[in-house]
Amino acid sequence: MDRRLEEKRERIALKISLGAGVLFVLAELLMAILSKSQAVLMDSIYDASELIMILFSLKLVPLLYKPVSEKQPYGYSQVESLFIAIKGFVLASVTVALVVNNVQLMFHGGRDIQFKQIAYFELFATGLSVIVILILRRLNRDSNSPILKTEMMEWSIDAIASFGMSVAFLVPTFVSHPWLDALLPYLDQIIAIFLSCFILPLPIRAVLTAMRDIFLMAPEEETMVLIKDKCEPILKSYHLHETTYDVVRTGRKIWISIYVLPNDDYVSVRLYSKVQDLLEEALKNDFSDFYIELLPDIL
Repeated sequence: MDRRLEEKRERIALKISLGAGVLFVLAELLMAILSKSQAVLMDSIYDASELIMILFSLKLVPLLYKPVSEKQPYGYSQVESLFIAIKGFVLASVTVALVVNNVQLMFHGGRDIQFKQIAYFELFATGLSVIVILILRRLNRDSNSPILKTEMMEWSIDAIASFGMSVAFLVPTFVSHPWLDALLPYLDQIIAIFLSCFILPLPIRAVLTAMRDIFLMAPEEETMVLIKDKCEPILKSYHLHETTYDVVRTGRKIWISIYVLPNDDYVSVRLYSKVQDLLEEALKNDFSDFYIELLPDIL
């Protein structure tokens, strides 16, 4: 896809996510005020922090499509990794703070709320999240943007969390039991804490992945295995014995250098160029933005 068109589609997708997010947060804040629900308040604060990060994303996207130069040999890809790390850290911090707040509420006797009202609202929120996910997935089908992947992950969290909350808040409507009645003042806080524990691993994982990219470490093992599985059959078919894979990921781009032992004292530029073209062809379906080079390992 043309890079200018790709950039335009990414910006459109972020604006759609931003607009839907604003609607989402305003509705959640209104419901949190009316219902005094900590679970809904947790969701609204989490989503509001996401909105702030989307605003930064819109400023960041044009930089990611600038060509590499002598001053910026990796382009601005590492800026994207830094942004994702900051975003993950902010979301993780918000989640931990909300857990602490809900634990304090439980020690003070909990709170009675209108469960059915919240349950129906969360069903509406689930439907809105699913619609946004489908739109973002369609717009990201050809670009494979890490920022949009993060957005889809967050909307997926919202969808699962909202559906889980709607089910949990409907339980008191259909089930009546003495032990459940005693639990009702704490149900809202229990759900909020459970959602926080469910959400927390995702931003932490995003931070760890982004930090690997920032410090130019090799990507996760799954990515390395995929690259080797695609490249090794081609190298073997031309009797080239690889010695080292040097793989670095900066944001959405992967840089792959494969060092191979020459068969004799002479290196065929034509052969290396042909094999490199075959390696590019083998990897293009798995990586949307990558650079690969095949180099002789001179001992």
